[in-house]
Amino acid sequence: MPVRRPENASLATLATELWDLVRAYAKQETIEPIKGLGRFVAFGVAGSLLLGIGSVLLALALLRALQTETGSLFAGTWSFVPYLLTLVACAIVTATAASAIRSKRTTP
Repeated sequence: MPVRRPENASLATLATELWDLVRAYAKQETIEPIKGLGRFVAFGVAGSLLLGIGSVLLALALLRALQTETGSLFAGTWSFVPYLLTLVACAIVTATAASAIRSKRTTP
């Protein structure tokens, strides 16, 4: 269906309307998606930060629990074992997370 030009509209008015239409369209298609993306990134960064802090606190809790609740089992020359066990637990959690991320990428 062809667009009819109103008889009383001048070329300057049509150019102004076209410019306004193009600007509105550009804002709609660029600025609004970027705002949505910014919100998505902000929640992702906040979640990552909280997850990282929580992981560090859980690792520290595991270390302190191994040091205090095992009595004299890890005393003396065995005092390095709680640190080693905590390191191994963190490595297992990291490897599991990396494996889950990798398997998500390869599945279509």
